[in-house]
Amino acid sequence: MEERKRSDERKISKAVIRRLPRYYRFLSELYERETERISSKELSRLMGLTASQIRQDLNNFGEFGLQGYGYNVAYLKDEIGKVLGINKVHRMILIGAGNLGQAIVKYGGFTNKGFIFTAVFDYNPNRTGEIFGSHPIRHLDTLAQYLEENPVDVVVLTVPKRAVADIVKIASRRRNIGIWNFASMDIKPEPGMTVENVHLSDSLMRLSYNLKTDREMQRD
Repeated sequence: MEERKRSDERKISKAVIRRLPRYYRFLSELYERETERISSKELSRLMGLTASQIRQDLNNFGEFGLQGYGYNVAYLKDEIGKVLGINKVHRMILIGAGNLGQAIVKYGGFTNKGFIFTAVFDYNPNRTGEIFGSHPIRHLDTLAQYLEENPVDVVVLTVPKRAVADIVKIASRRRNIGIWNFASMDIKPEPGMTVENVHLSDSLMRLSYNLKTDREMQRD
């Protein structure tokens, strides 16, 4: 317990935090294949990381493996899940009932990780009451009241940038809330708010750059 407490108090680098979901994903796949244990060397081959990097990353959070034994897959998966906070239910609402919002709501991979949609909002009054996924669309004018009356952990934004400021202002009244932002602008978090800005086009442009670089190298 003392070892875990000391590790929790350390300042964990953002690079390590970015890798944690990958660890969880690979370990979940191993667990589904009924793999009981895995060494850092074997895990490194699967993930494209060095065994040393894996050991250093995981040691930030405690001692999970034994020399000559490796890691217990089920235990390590559960412990990383606790570190990521996905060992409990997160109640989410969607704002922006367009094509991207529909794809996110219908994606089943969130539910088994504890992320549950409880409501959908849109600013178009003509869509109020329309069933979106399994939820009736609520008008954005009712957002403030909904946040006052219902527990919400995460707000998912798939709206035009012109609508973002007003939504963030309303959401900021609630403490300890997360914003998963797909709008085409970055949001700076208000006090008590955590923001993850997602730009799908950035990932596509990185892919474009790598394709271009590979083609240029092949021509040389």
